[in-house]
Amino acid sequence: MTGHSEKAYALLKADAEKIQNLIKVQMENLTMPQCPLYEEVLDTQMFGLSREIDFAIRLNLIDEQKGKEILSNLERKLAELHEASINK
Repeated sequence: MTGHSEKAYALLKADAEKIQNLIKVQMENLTMPQCPLYEEVLDTQMFGLSREIDFAIRLNLIDEQKGKEILSNLERKLAELHEASINK
């Protein structure tokens, strides 16, 4: 990876970690399992990150597989949150 590629990947990972922290907070505080506002925020954050990843891929700053890994890890966390909210 070049310097720009490494920086782009690090920035995308940092954004993904912010979303992961939102998911973690919600899982720890399942007082309202299906809060529409919270779901909207997560959806918006996920969409924004997916656009960032697409942009970085198109600029050849990261490869497509790494971008997919970032998103699939977050999607797994979201699925865990959804499962936890159903089982509460």
